[in-house]
Amino acid sequence: MMADKKVPLYKSGKDGRPMVKVPAGKFLYGEDKEEKEVPDFFIDQYTVTNAEYKTFVDATGHPDPALWRDHTWPAGKENHPVVEVNWKSAAAYAEWAGKRLPTNEEWEKAARGTDGRTWPWGDDWSIKNANVFSGDTTPVGQYSPQGDSPYGAADMAGNVWEWIGGISEHALRAPLRGGDWLDGPEEAMTTHIRMHTPHRKNPFVGFRCASDTAEPME
Repeated sequence: MMADKKVPLYKSGKDGRPMVKVPAGKFLYGEDKEEKEVPDFFIDQYTVTNAEYKTFVDATGHPDPALWRDHTWPAGKENHPVVEVNWKSAAAYAEWAGKRLPTNEEWEKAARGTDGRTWPWGDDWSIKNANVFSGDTTPVGQYSPQGDSPYGAADMAGNVWEWIGGISEHALRAPLRGGDWLDGPEEAMTTHIRMHTPHRKNPFVGFRCASDTAEPME
């Protein structure tokens, strides 16, 4: 069950998913806490779910994820992150929705805020804040609000790795962020980047979208 958020929510594009605003300004990036700056942007509050991805598949005829059977997700997982989607499929969803995949810098600021924290909620690890060392994905938002980022983005540590944009569709490697349900706290750190083959599909990898503009949700 998704927890109510105390942050303003926005929407952008045709999928109408809730997004949170990340204001422009400087922040600390990477393990060395290099000072960087990005403009205003908006990022999905949650990773894209199976049910939401099916709307895209139905509208476009895009192939189903590998784990689906009879054109639908595994039983009981409509609100779990969609997985077994490669980088190209994630980018195709984002384009269809009128959005894009976040850059490395955007994703890290959305997860970390401006103070260089280790995990989205702070510097002290808690198993109550993220889905790690478990046997499967959980519904999006299950670790909210205690595991949320400073801007109200959920599940930016654990549950599923997330594809990052800003690369060519012909690139040989693509970044992943956030860790997953099988790995541990180190992989879920806000600075951790894993490089992955873009064409591969994986039960540990999903995605969320970003946008330069959005309007308040009613």
